[in-house]
Amino acid sequence: MPDESPTVLTGAQALVESLERVGVDVVFGIPGGAILPAYDPLYDSKVRHILVRHEQGAGHAAEGYAMVTGKVGVCMATSGPGATNLVTAIADAYMDSVPIVAITGQVASKSIGTDAFQEADIRGITFPITKHSFLVTDAADIPHAIAAAFHIAATGRPGPVLVDIAKDALSSSTEFVWPEELDLPGYHPVTRPHSKQLREAARLIAEAKRPVLYVGGGVVKAQAFDALAELVRITKIPVVTTLMARGAFPDSHELNLGMPGMHGTVAAVGALQRSDLLITLGARFDDRVTGKLDSFAPDAKVIHADIDPAEISKNRVADVPIVGDLAEVIAELNSLLRPADLPDYGDWTQYVTGLKRKYTLDPEPMQEDLLSPEYVIKRIGEIAGPDATFVTGVGQHQMWAAHLLPHERPTRWLNSGGAGTMGYCVPAAMGAQVGRPGEVVWGIDGDGCFQMTDQELVTCALEGIPIKIAVINNRSLGMVRQWQTLFYGERYSNTNLKTHLVPDFPKLAEAMGAVGLRATGVEDVDRVINEAMAINDRPVVVEFVVHKDAMVWPMVAAGTSNDDIKIARDLAPDWDEEAL
Repeated sequence: MPDESPTVLTGAQALVESLERVGVDVVFGIPGGAILPAYDPLYDSKVRHILVRHEQGAGHAAEGYAMVTGKVGVCMATSGPGATNLVTAIADAYMDSVPIVAITGQVASKSIGTDAFQEADIRGITFPITKHSFLVTDAADIPHAIAAAFHIAATGRPGPVLVDIAKDALSSSTEFVWPEELDLPGYHPVTRPHSKQLREAARLIAEAKRPVLYVGGGVVKAQAFDALAELVRITKIPVVTTLMARGAFPDSHELNLGMPGMHGTVAAVGALQRSDLLITLGARFDDRVTGKLDSFAPDAKVIHADIDPAEISKNRVADVPIVGDLAEVIAELNSLLRPADLPDYGDWTQYVTGLKRKYTLDPEPMQEDLLSPEYVIKRIGEIAGPDATFVTGVGQHQMWAAHLLPHERPTRWLNSGGAGTMGYCVPAAMGAQVGRPGEVVWGIDGDGCFQMTDQELVTCALEGIPIKIAVINNRSLGMVRQWQTLFYGERYSNTNLKTHLVPDFPKLAEAMGAVGLRATGVEDVDRVINEAMAINDRPVVVEFVVHKDAMVWPMVAAGTSNDDIKIARDLAPDWDEEAL
């Protein structure tokens, strides 16, 4: 007779077994005292563990992995400072709706609340920046907590979930019971949109004269790219794609007006301001898009579709609110619009595409006697091509990359949008490369951002993760310097990084097991990019020495109306239809 006795495992073994059952193939983490019991069964597991150099790197790597694979990313840390080092990455994932599960060790359950060594209330600390969190003090609860965490992270509006496990729960033994069904009272994300709201949306579209498709990162999360392309084909309505939605609709399409907002294109900003209908799909009317809110798209009615009901009418009241999965929303909207008698938006599209042609960015290779950062980023995109995955840090280089890279395919663009986290690039690129082995992953970083998490190059070198990092070295905290130039009388307080002196980026890269290259002239640019493209067995760092006074244009100053957009200092666009 077969042995039908229950399987008894330690909590640590139950944790690893649970991770395998939910399909985890890689974990980014660092061991420590409270989480140490989990690392013993992990040693024999099918799950690959990547030993990072800092817990923040583990969190961003889990984000990068999740964004390119569509799976839940996983990071692991010990209690106290190990767990608190994950906070920035958890906050970043929360703002950008990235599904990750953070597993942390906790001091023994009897010691919780006693200020024990390396104790921190990580559940309380992360309460505002997680979808949900679990504190597990009984080994028997581990399988359910893990199954529920992965379900919550991946469904509805994706986001981070924390599982904090006491050390004694990991060490004690229990009968392993895998939950066949999850009972999560109160958690029932709405995915199917209401048909009445869809019909009302179709009616507004049929009545509009100047509609715009305002596409946000929710379209990427819902993988609604094909449905969006069909919607544009049916309606021929112009499209703007937010910072988080770059690549959701190809830039090469004539109706894609680019990115809206503070550093958006003239065409995208102008179209939103002059529209009479915003068809808002998975966007949240972020302040960086709207500018001064009460002057944003003043004549437009609003259709707002989102998986998260809390986003609808939060910043701008929706005339037609639609709650549901965007893949279903757009597909059903297409079925209503396909047979409809829609207006000819020819005059409107001619106007906005005229703006697009007139104000296309075409950077010069040099600025005075130094490289133009815009030119460098554009050449990286042209040489690497649209099949490469591009990851950025935060600041000027991020904005140039949003405009100048070839955004033709979805999930090929990763950046920190909502939180604006410096230090995101290198570890997120590492996670993306793990998720796309054998493919090209370029990180485009600033000299300031790079120095926050560059230690993860060591991880990449030892783990065989051949990311390519372009360091745009302007010797400054570039975006802060730009604001100081424009708004603080050129008083450059603490923005000079002096990276023309220290560090020597190629030597730093070599010290960490990567290849180090440098470009100082236009004749170097293509050579070093192609050299980096040819290296696939270890990470590469390419330093581009660029001008410190290059600025990101267009620009809408903070707190002002989008109508006040400038294409250069004190220079506004010409909105005259006749001129176009």
